[in-house]
Amino acid sequence: MATAVETLDKLERRLTISFPVADVQSEVEKRLKVRARTAKAPGFRPGKVPMKMVAAQYGYQIESEVLNDKVGQAFAMAANENNLRVAGYPSIEPKTEGVSDGSLAFDATFEVYPEVVVGDLSGAEVEQVKSDVTDAEIDKTIDILRKQRVHYHVKGEQGAHGDGGSDQSAQNGDRATVDFVGKIDGVEFAGGKAEDFPFVLGEGRMLPEFEAATIGLKVGESKTFSLAFPADYHGKDVAGKTAEFTITLKKLEWAHLPEIDADFAKMLGVSDGDLAKMRADIKENLEREVKGRVKAKTKESVMDALVKVVTFDVPKTLIAQDSERLAEMTRQDMAQRGMSVKDVPFPTELFNAQAERRVRLGLILAELVKANNLQATAEQIKAQVEDFAQSYEDPQQVVKYYFSDRNRLAEVEALVLEENVVNYVLGKAKVADKVLPFDELMGNNAQA
Repeated sequence: MATAVETLDKLERRLTISFPVADVQSEVEKRLKVRARTAKAPGFRPGKVPMKMVAAQYGYQIESEVLNDKVGQAFAMAANENNLRVAGYPSIEPKTEGVSDGSLAFDATFEVYPEVVVGDLSGAEVEQVKSDVTDAEIDKTIDILRKQRVHYHVKGEQGAHGDGGSDQSAQNGDRATVDFVGKIDGVEFAGGKAEDFPFVLGEGRMLPEFEAATIGLKVGESKTFSLAFPADYHGKDVAGKTAEFTITLKKLEWAHLPEIDADFAKMLGVSDGDLAKMRADIKENLEREVKGRVKAKTKESVMDALVKVVTFDVPKTLIAQDSERLAEMTRQDMAQRGMSVKDVPFPTELFNAQAERRVRLGLILAELVKANNLQATAEQIKAQVEDFAQSYEDPQQVVKYYFSDRNRLAEVEALVLEENVVNYVLGKAKVADKVLPFDELMGNNAQA
């Protein structure tokens, strides 16, 4: 039995559920009899333990289980009878006032799902991102691939690739090996001294003053210079302070990049060393990467637009649940990166804003899919898997990998469903094309 639903807030509701004590007692007795068949006690054969001893040992546990079951069943029935879409789990509290003799009553406080109305999307503003892969991007990528395969030779020593030129002083691109010692107020400090320390000039690994002092030195030469540590320097003991360093150049090597020839193409997996095929492969890989990033940018713009134009209250229960999930995911990610998270607090409140957006978008997408028949089809899922597989050496093996696991296919289905929603919104909204330069799209990852 349940009372009428009471509205406490926008989405918060309360109702009282009750049922006869006799129903609880009857079910407890049934379960005790079942438990008695296998119950064990010293001095008794299994199944021959007196019922009083069984009740004393298991009665509290079984009564709790029965109460939980009865409350859950009664609440589910009341929610169904009142056509309630319950969000999350109800908070159950025993009720004592106004309860008839021979009955148990509980107040159930809970939230319901909001009514999500998407409405007209013609006013929504969306950016559809575009970007091209030109010969310049291919050349830049080849340059990066060459630098990834760089090897060094001692300057001045003749070898198969020459001696590095007549200039024997340290220049950008050279690998310098140095001894150095740093002092603050005449005293050496922790981490300020090293021997045979190698670094490549121009890569920005060292502070600018350190690199500037090294450039122009020849092997065996030393230089003393001042170096001001930034206020936000990772070494707190020296941050914001000025040190005096003395460096000595011990070894100098020049960088030799592989030539762009058949051997280089073979290193990149082109078996016959054909340079045209190498460029075509690089272009295909870049276009695949661009396609994925363009879709992600456009999807982000669509989701931003949906959050702006579709407004409703989000159940706090769902936000709390997703905040906990995000906190745990962050903890696991940090642990996998080798960070110690045992004593690190993860207040779920930090994730509330992100969780609220995720829950809101989930509800909007669910409504769009249901209202407009945007479910992912088997053909779309298969095509998506095959598209994933193209970037692997054995595409068919990748296809089998996905289709052999329901969970993996479910992840693909979710991606396809999102893409269906994006395409639907693009067909309804006010769309502006936005051309992004390749480097900006790639987040400057294409830079050496």
